[in-house]
Amino acid sequence: MASSLISIQIIPKGENVIPLVDEAIKIIDESGVKYEVHPLETTMEGELAQLFAVIEKMNERMIELGSPNVISQVKILYQPSGITMDTLTEKYRA
Repeated sequence: MASSLISIQIIPKGENVIPLVDEAIKIIDESGVKYEVHPLETTMEGELAQLFAVIEKMNERMIELGSPNVISQVKILYQPSGITMDTLTEKYRA
C-alpha cells in the first residue's frame, strides 16, 4: 500500500498554459503512479520520494517548454502505515 497522497496544481507562467498542464499530466501518467485528474488539481498515490521526483520532473519540463517560472501548489498526506485515494473517497462512490 502507498504511504502518500499528493495533490498538485501546477501553474506555469505564460499565456497559453493548457498545453503545458497537459504535458505535466503526461509526465504523471508516464511515471506509472496511480493518479486522478480533477478540475483544479491532480492527486497522485505512491511513495513520498517517488512522488516528489515526479513533481520535480514536471517543474523542469515546464521550464524546458518555455515557461520562465512555475508555481506548484502541493498538498501532502503522508501515512507510513498506508493510505489510498479509495480509502478516503469510497463512501462517496456508493
